[in-house]
Amino acid sequence: MKKFSVKAMVSIGMLSSISYILMLLNFPLPPFPKFLMVDFSDIPALIAALIFGPAAGILVELLKNMLDYFMTGSETGVPVGHAANFVAGVLFILPTYYLYQRLKTTKGMTFALVAGTVSMAILMSVLNYFVFLPAYTLFLNMPAMSGPETKQLIVAGILPFNIVKGILMSIVFMLLFSRMKTWIERQRSFKSA
Repeated sequence: MKKFSVKAMVSIGMLSSISYILMLLNFPLPPFPKFLMVDFSDIPALIAALIFGPAAGILVELLKNMLDYFMTGSETGVPVGHAANFVAGVLFILPTYYLYQRLKTTKGMTFALVAGTVSMAILMSVLNYFVFLPAYTLFLNMPAMSGPETKQLIVAGILPFNIVKGILMSIVFMLLFSRMKTWIERQRSFKSA
């Protein structure tokens, strides 16, 4: 396990708190099912990953979801939605982080965010089909959805929602990144010094 400095741990804690607050400011998008909510809580996790490495980004995602589960609970009693949010966040930040490390330009970040969005949208569709939607129906004591019903929900709702969410997060992140790029690079150099 990677050891973090005190500064890194404090920063991860602060970014996790900001991420949790952003998670509370979620909102639905009208054409999609009401249980799909947009929030910008993955942005602090991406900042943590860019400064302290991918483990820090994953840790911010984990702490944010643990805080939300303990503070607000879950409809199912089991944190299925929180697990889905955690996995979706990780599937967004990791490809973005690794591609940006190779490209290291503003255009490279744009390309990395597109890759993170595509990765999140496609892999979350697969995971929803095989894991998360069956878990919801199981824990909510609902009748299981048939294969075609599940496929229809994913193709018409979950896949396009994740694409739109990724685009919105990318736009907001690029607005921040254009102002914060120098600061992020300086923080990275202090970390490695």
